[in-house]
Amino acid sequence: MVKDTNTLTYAANENQKYFDPGAPPPFKIAEIRAAIPKHCWVKNPWRSLSYVLRDLLVITALVAAAFHFNNWFFWLLYWPIQGTMFWALFVLGHDCGHGSFSDSTLLNSIVGHILHSSILVPYHGWRISHKTHHQNHGHVEKDESWVPLTKKTYTNLNILTRLGRFTVPLPLFAYPFYLVARSPGKQGSHFNPYSTLFSPSERKEVAISSLCWFIMFSLLFYLSFITTPLLILKLYGIPYWIFIMWLDFVTYLHHHGYHQKLPWYRGKEWSYLRGGLTTVDRDYGWVNNIHHDIGTHVIHHLFPQIPHYHIVEATQAAKPVLGEYYREPEKSAPIPFHLIKYLIQSMRQDHFVSDIGDIVYYQSDSQLYKLHGE
Repeated sequence: MVKDTNTLTYAANENQKYFDPGAPPPFKIAEIRAAIPKHCWVKNPWRSLSYVLRDLLVITALVAAAFHFNNWFFWLLYWPIQGTMFWALFVLGHDCGHGSFSDSTLLNSIVGHILHSSILVPYHGWRISHKTHHQNHGHVEKDESWVPLTKKTYTNLNILTRLGRFTVPLPLFAYPFYLVARSPGKQGSHFNPYSTLFSPSERKEVAISSLCWFIMFSLLFYLSFITTPLLILKLYGIPYWIFIMWLDFVTYLHHHGYHQKLPWYRGKEWSYLRGGLTTVDRDYGWVNNIHHDIGTHVIHHLFPQIPHYHIVEATQAAKPVLGEYYREPEKSAPIPFHLIKYLIQSMRQDHFVSDIGDIVYYQSDSQLYKLHGE
């Protein structure tokens, strides 16, 4: 085992024994699976569809109210609420991609395409890369979501890319650009069937999803002509970008620690279990139910087949097995401002990992602090 010089051990306080989050866990994934009640694995397509109906009714009602009131006070309420509902649709489409929506591949594909295309996400293109993320979570080179930059890659970034990646709130607008060109150091596009992201057998699915995306984009373009571009911007464009901010905010926080740094792995030190244990649960307060408990993330990462409506119960059942490897999320007030604080802190500290080492932790760049005038 090779560790970089930034590897540390941690303790919750002076009275507790030291705990190294990078150490191999004393349990196996089969033990976690056995602790989860059997009914938590059961997928009920009617229940899943009821959440889709709920979200679509709320979105439709908000659009109707916007036409009725049509004043700036209401628009200021409409945008964050509708953007959050777009994010809820994304989570349900995400469940379709995992197969946790139902046991029917056809139903998952139909619902997934409708939901994701409606918010300009290429369903199969993203589904396949997200599957890669789950299969390789916590691996420095092979992971797909918020992959850490190596020191060599980081030092070769131009100043604009550094600012865009580490200056809040700019990284919260990254997702559409990730869909087009992935992360720094990686190549490919979620829209191109011949991208290195996809195997030859997946090209047809990717092409269909890209076509659905293009149809939705064309529909919005057409509507902006038969109504006004300003109306489509207010009804759809601003909520879309708020949805993007939710997506980047949540996915970032799920893969960065706060009270302790979390390890990333290479080589033989990586395993599916150890990688999954580097994810973090977050509490979003009143938003938890709206976005289908996506903040309960550790068990979801280890067992993405579990439907979202069972994930909280499954997590509670697994916690005794996980022990210190489960980090209890800090409870949120109605507005989770503390999570914004953690995001800013992490952006200031988590810049790159060592080019060598099988267990590595994020390091910071003192030059970035000078750039920010700190």
